[in-house]
Amino acid sequence: MVRAVSVLMKILWASANFLHPTNKGGQIRTLGMLRQMHKRHEIHYVAFDYGEPEALERAPEYCTKAYPIPHIRQKRRSAAFALEVGQNLVASSMPLPVARYYSPEMETVIRDLRNADRFDLIVCDFLFPAPNFDRLNECVLFEHNVETMIWKRHVDAARNAVERAYFRVQATRMEEYERKICRAVKHTVAVSSIDAEKIRSMFGVTNVSEIGTGVDVEYFTPAVESAPVADLVFVGSMDWMPNIDGVTFFVDDILPLIRKERPDCTVAIVGRTPPPPIAKLPETDAGVLVTGTVPDVRPYLWGSKVSIVPLRIGSGTRLKIYEAMAARMPVVSTTIGAEGLHVNPPHDIRIGDTPAEFAMQCLDLLNDADARESVGNAAWELVASKFSWEQVTREFEASLETNALTTSRP
Repeated sequence: MVRAVSVLMKILWASANFLHPTNKGGQIRTLGMLRQMHKRHEIHYVAFDYGEPEALERAPEYCTKAYPIPHIRQKRRSAAFALEVGQNLVASSMPLPVARYYSPEMETVIRDLRNADRFDLIVCDFLFPAPNFDRLNECVLFEHNVETMIWKRHVDAARNAVERAYFRVQATRMEEYERKICRAVKHTVAVSSIDAEKIRSMFGVTNVSEIGTGVDVEYFTPAVESAPVADLVFVGSMDWMPNIDGVTFFVDDILPLIRKERPDCTVAIVGRTPPPPIAKLPETDAGVLVTGTVPDVRPYLWGSKVSIVPLRIGSGTRLKIYEAMAARMPVVSTTIGAEGLHVNPPHDIRIGDTPAEFAMQCLDLLNDADARESVGNAAWELVASKFSWEQVTREFEASLETNALTTSRP
């Protein structure tokens, strides 16, 4: 039973992004929790501003005061990004995914806020803002992923020797940096017991707790019949490398096996900024739809038969699975895709790790409407009964109150 939080907190929360437009898993998790916390606590939110009007317009939904920091992040596959990669490899020991978020301006804002006021709680949301803290001993690190695991899995999934060498350098740097930060902070919060144990064993720290993943069940529950979209649907940011790898793995190795039995099987790939090889798939395969950014993912879930999560790389937990479950969608995932989630295969999710296993699970559901309904209903009952944002946020607050709060303000 989650105990009530007795302390009204003044919280300094630093992140790499504002929370609108909401198109990444980490944003969804932070937004779901901060909306609940903002009802009870005073939230001061520091984040990079990339010029999206919605970002600041909607910040009052989850914070008392926002502190936007202008920041330029080079686009991948650009010449400027290639130069950034080269400079990082030669002139820095920091992992590139972290170095990209170092900002003297953010460092100054965080330092000035801490010097001018007293906060009950200071949160570094993800590892990426960590370089902008002049001291971390009073901070809570909210680890949505164990970043080192993502980069180690990139090494394993690399397509050639050059990729493998680059990923190995970044994995080594990330492990050293993540260990340093986890040892420096007052407390680390992971998003699953699996991640919490990895942090303890890999980085030699004990001040770690975990919370579950939540979902807005009411928002995703289908209200009416939706127009058909595709047989299979993948939902996820298509500028995140693990999603790119997963979709490529599915299209190259799994979909051909499915089409041996169902030649007309269609797939929708729904998510922002797909790279050219994925964006161009419909040019050679009329059965593949690639949407890019969409205003609402729900019609694509409601209009498909099976949600797929063919990830080979990742850490943390995939909110896309609980969202599909809230939409009463049967899900087929790899073990890594469902890692850390409280699921019960094959009752409320299907798991397949090899191309043949994944294809078989998809075909089993596509060929059997009763099985789709049974798995989808069991999945909905799971998330509706246990994983609302209110419940998850109360667990987060209770953990902070027990393990990480600074001395209350007089």
